[in-house]
Amino acid sequence: MTDGRRFRILTVIDNCTRECLALVADTSLSGARVVRELDAVIRQRGRPDTIVSDNGTEYTSNAVLAWADDTGVGWHYIAPGKPQQNGFNESFNGRLRDELLNETLFRSLPHARAVLEAWRRDYNERRPHSKLGWLTPQAYAQALTGNVGRPAALVEGCAGRPIANPTNLYSDQPRTLVMAG
Repeated sequence: MTDGRRFRILTVIDNCTRECLALVADTSLSGARVVRELDAVIRQRGRPDTIVSDNGTEYTSNAVLAWADDTGVGWHYIAPGKPQQNGFNESFNGRLRDELLNETLFRSLPHARAVLEAWRRDYNERRPHSKLGWLTPQAYAQALTGNVGRPAALVEGCAGRPIANPTNLYSDQPRTLVMAG
């Protein structure tokens, strides 16, 4: 940013649909802030079975641990120094860095938030992904349910198992959110 302040970004990705459910930018990210963002995602998309994250302090806080217990969401931490255990999210974060963060001079935190949201919408709604049979994440989520306009995640869990497409080996993965710091 032009005033020299740094900011952190929380990324929340649905491992099944590859949708970027949240890109949150702020000057710091506490465990309480992570919990607020996860609550917002769950209200919109339903409760995941498991969340996979690194071991950042915001993810190992008492607020996050209590939230996982209260909601019944499993929490899996990758081993320290093993980002490959969260490979899709690491790939996503690299793409975000290469395509946006390294190329943009943010004027302010509100400017960063607006640009991140525009990039997230483009990623979810306009870009086809090879692992999704060249569908956009949004179209893939709609294809899972068979209902246009209905999110893939149901209120109390994942959508029903899709009919497997032999060209897409990833259509039967369990629904998991992945996050990295």
